[in-house]
Amino acid sequence: MIDPAVPRPEPSESLETGHGPERAILVALFREGVGEASLDELAALAEAAGALVVGRLVQRRDAPESGTFIGSGKLREAAQAVLALSADLLVVDDELTGSQIRNLEKGVGCRVIDRTMLILDIFARRAVSREGRLQVELAQLKYRLPRLTGLGTVLSRLGGGIGTRGPGETQLETDRRHLRRRIQSIERELRLVAERRDRVREQRRAGRVVSIAVVGYTNAGKSTLVNRLCGSDLLVLDQVFATLDPSVRRLPGDSPTPVVLVDTVGFIRRLPHTLVEAFQSTLEEATQADAILEILDAADPEADAMAETVESVLQSLGAAGKPRFVVLNKTDLLDPAGASGWMASLPRRTGDRVFEVSALTGAGAEALRNALLEWADRTGPVRTYRIPQRQAGLVSWIHRHGREVSVRYEDDAVSVSAALTPEDTRELARLLASAEPDGYNELKSEDFDNQTS
Repeated sequence: MIDPAVPRPEPSESLETGHGPERAILVALFREGVGEASLDELAALAEAAGALVVGRLVQRRDAPESGTFIGSGKLREAAQAVLALSADLLVVDDELTGSQIRNLEKGVGCRVIDRTMLILDIFARRAVSREGRLQVELAQLKYRLPRLTGLGTVLSRLGGGIGTRGPGETQLETDRRHLRRRIQSIERELRLVAERRDRVREQRRAGRVVSIAVVGYTNAGKSTLVNRLCGSDLLVLDQVFATLDPSVRRLPGDSPTPVVLVDTVGFIRRLPHTLVEAFQSTLEEATQADAILEILDAADPEADAMAETVESVLQSLGAAGKPRFVVLNKTDLLDPAGASGWMASLPRRTGDRVFEVSALTGAGAEALRNALLEWADRTGPVRTYRIPQRQAGLVSWIHRHGREVSVRYEDDAVSVSAALTPEDTRELARLLASAEPDGYNELKSEDFDNQTS
């Protein structure tokens, strides 16, 4: 059944041509885990990419059809919808194989893209930094590589010209080789970028800076909240993936401990694996931060499902165990009479600090800022301490008193990274100095001087 979309103001740019919006029909299979909410999200993604959604086509089946994703009857219905609605584009709410894309395009007579291609297109539009553009290109190439065989016979033709006659090399093999070379080149560049990012993080730690990663579902209001808390001017749009490149802003306040908020890329259901891989260094901001500031859109009926998605991504990154502040944002859009009871039903972890905030109006923002600064003063950032081997027994003491503890054994010392309170930092210095006067001198003195002064 065709569900014509409600007419909306037409976007100014096309998804691809730049000469007006492409008219798109959305296609989805409703099954366990995929329903109307996923299709609404696909519509928001399409509109963010510059398309005009003119219809929706839904089929209920347990698994996709191997050749065309949808059944033959629904394929004929899609072809009729393309003609009736003058559609230029079919957007499928799933990830397709190369042969499925080719068969669908042949069956409906227009261009076909899947959910992953759509997200990659948005990322390509929003990437500003050199790193962001490289990460998007890497994700696009890794997406294309396994799909070359299904994208048409042109990729299987032999190369022409002198020196290419005989068995030669098929165009498909040439394309694959070119893509692999480019992927390797980008990965080398991104490794260099990641090394620079690591050096920046080390500089923050050396400067006693506490970093808090701001994470959440796309369009939950992360950038708006960072602007509210830090007095900054990050780009804010009421769109999915409005910002892509991570931004670091200093949290103002009277605290002696510097605190920075790191705004990261938004999460989404079924985040494409190629994007997770390509944006690994960016997503590592969450794994390397001292704490997580999780933003939930409390006014969205799907807030509980979004919270589960954020938790799943943090689990996959290994960052779910970090201290966490949970912000129930957009409370200005809730009915005050029913807000408290509804928000209380949202999933929360034991020990999470929960704040009800409106980033737009500022309600609750000051209490959140004070809590972050107070926690930073009390906890301190992750620092690296170099313990002499003969004092290695203190490693267990650090395990008992610290958090985020990691240990690396060297030839003559034990390198321990941990977050200690200022009091525990002074106590560690005292234990080393009292047990062996020379022990303190063998430590990196800068790890203690500011705490003991």
